[in-house]
This record gives sequence, C-alpha cells and structure tokens, in this order.
Amino acid sequence: MGNSDNQPEWLARWAGARVLYLTTLGRRTGRPHRIEIWFAVDGGRLYLLSGGRDRSDWVRNIQVNPRVTVELGGETHSGVARILEEGTPQDQRARALLVRKYRTTEDDLADWGRRSLAVVIEFPGEAPNQPQASSG
Repeated sequence: MGNSDNQPEWLARWAGARVLYLTTLGRRTGRPHRIEIWFAVDGGRLYLLSGGRDRSDWVRNIQVNPRVTVELGGETHSGVARILEEGTPQDQRARALLVRKYRTTEDDLADWGRRSLAVVIEFPGEAPNQPQASSG
C-alpha cells in the first residue's frame, strides 16, 4: 500500500498515537458528531474498524455524507470516508494494520478484526511529502 514517504507529514506524525477524534455529520440532523476511535495509518490514508459494523452511528453517517474531519492534538484535517469492500486486499490490509497496532496478546483482538467493518479515509487535497530539492 505505500510507505510513509507517500503520505502527508502530519499523517506520519499521527501514526503512533493511540486514538484520534473523528467527526461526521448526522445523517438526519446534519449536526457534527465526534467520537474517539482507534486508527492505523498507511500509504497516506487512515484506516478504521467499526465493531458495530453498519449499525454504528458514525458509519451510518458516512454512508449519507462521506465528508469527515479527523483531529489529534488540536490539529484538524478534512477527508472523505468510505466503507471498504470485504475481502479486498485493502480491506484485509486495514484489518491487519489495526489488529497489529492494538493487540496486547496473540488473539485478544483477532475476532474484532475479523467481524468489524473496515473504513478508509482519504485526503484528496493533501499533498504527500516531497523530497527537498538540493541547492547546488
């Protein structure tokens, strides 16, 4: 899926954090709904898992309006979320990344990783890190 050089600098900084804040817009009210959630970073994208699958309010909200914001340490970025098709390489990668990041024993999160719904957030307006031109 890419490496840390293919992502915005802020995503590289966020990668080691335990949680971030995800804000979606309510599907009926249009009001912001903010949650704290586990995440993983890979290839310029954020990956999330919903243990409640499509019954989770935040997932139902992105099905109606995929525009989201993510926040960590007072820094906020806008992105577009989408549910990953189950069984695809990107879906499998998302699950593996999150289980690896958060597990504390060999199998404590394996079931969560299998049953959850994987979501990706992409940042189309964000440029990846670019190598600095040498002045010579």
